[in-house]
Amino acid sequence: MTWLFTSGHAVDFVLLVIGIEFAWLVGRLRWRASDALLCLGPGALMLLALRGALVGLDWCWIALPLLASFPLNLADLARRSRQQK
Repeated sequence: MTWLFTSGHAVDFVLLVIGIEFAWLVGRLRWRASDALLCLGPGALMLLALRGALVGLDWCWIALPLLASFPLNLADLARRSRQQK
């Protein structure tokens, strides 16, 4: 099992599951693609950062998806607060 994590393939599997969830939300539940992306995007970006850390990428390649996940998360929170009003 060590190779699964040191190679980053464990994260690849989780990202595949998120991709399937995105397709299910948009295709089956008729979510708007933008809503599904805002919901799932921050987690997917944090997983990309985790994958970079597991395979030993330079810190800037780890920080980049983490940095990108923050405004996406804020946009999702703003979208959800508008929906509740």
